[in-house]
This record gives sequence, structure tokens and C-alpha cells, in this order.
Amino acid sequence: MNTILKTENIDKFFHDPTEFQVLKNIHFEVQKGEFLSMIGKSGSGKSTLLYILSTMDTDYNGNLYIDNQLTTGLTKDQLAELRNEKIGFVFQFHYLLAEFSCLRNVMIPALKLGKLSEKEIEERAYNKLEILGLQDQALKPASKLSGGQQQRVAIARALINDPLIIMGDEPTGNLDSKNTNIVFDIFQELTHNYGQTIIAVTHDEDFAHKSDRIIEMKDGEILK
Repeated sequence: MNTILKTENIDKFFHDPTEFQVLKNIHFEVQKGEFLSMIGKSGSGKSTLLYILSTMDTDYNGNLYIDNQLTTGLTKDQLAELRNEKIGFVFQFHYLLAEFSCLRNVMIPALKLGKLSEKEIEERAYNKLEILGLQDQALKPASKLSGGQQQRVAIARALINDPLIIMGDEPTGNLDSKNTNIVFDIFQELTHNYGQTIIAVTHDEDFAHKSDRIIEMKDGEILK
């Protein structure tokens, strides 16, 4: 098996207004092509953990490895580069630029990374939109799409740099059941057909139970 992400004994404390341990001894691995859901009540620590896994939060004890590289202790610039190359994000809100076309929105992270020509990035963006069934909407402004379509554009944007891992923070939290099912099916296709690794925090029990594996959290710990 190819381990893409690994945590070793991660602890995290909040210090304001009083010291409080929000994560306790988090230890698990994620394999390439795995679709993992993290569930738990509000306050269980799942979103805090996702921010650590995404390298956005570096204030913790323990070790985080991504693609066999120890990321704990890297500089802000090194972490920003790692995120751009290896992690794609899908949030509850799509955060698309309303006045830009769908195609341009998808291109932005690759333009930022600066490793390909604009023409190559445009071709790649069309390809990602095609995978998500949106190639016919490519030149429309993002504001003209439905909520479900906008979230699919956000997924295409997360895929543009061919990341090792897509991290979702309530990726269907803003969608009705029909669009939730569409997004779930897309995630499943990405893992099963393209070998994409997905880690999603969700409140949706049905979504979680259809994924490959569930990590359930309670009071800052993983329930075995």
C-alpha cells in the first residue's frame, strides 16, 4: 500500500481563555486512492484536525507526514509550496470569483503555481471541467451557474494541479440532496477511477457511510 498521509501522536491545545486540549494523541494513516470521511459532533475536533492535516495550522505537538515527507517544522513558504502542489481544497462555500468565467476560476491555482504555460493550464482546466460534466459551461461567468454547478467548478479548481490529496470541509454542507449525491458520485469516481485521495469532514451520515472509511471523533480523540 502507498501511504499518502500519516499522523503521529498529534496533540493540540487552545490557550484562550484557559488551556484546553482539543486534540489528543491522533495517530492514523491514509492510503493513496482512499476516500475517507471524518465525522463527529460539533466541537469533536474534526475541523481542527483537518486544518492541521492541510498544513494551515502548525501549532501542534506530534508529526505530520505528507507523501513520506515530514511537514512538521517546515517554513511558511515551504508549506505554501507543498499545499499548492499536493493539496486541493473544497469548502462548504465555493469561493469562486463571480465575475470570472468557470474556466478562469479553475485555472487560478495553476497560474499561481506557475509551472505550466497559460495555454497548457487552459487545456488542463477544460479537461477537469469535462470530467465534472461542465465543459459546456466553461465560458459562463461563475455567478450564472446553479449552486450545485458552482460546487462542481470548485472541485475542478481543486483538481487543477493534480494534487495528491483533496481535502473537503463540509463539501456538501450547502447543497440539497440531489446535488449532494452528484458531488458524492464525483468523489467516488475520482478515487476509484483516477486514484485520487480524498479526506472530507462531513455532518452528513449517509455521505460518510458510503465513503471507503470513516474516522469518528469525540472529545478530541479518534473513536476506535
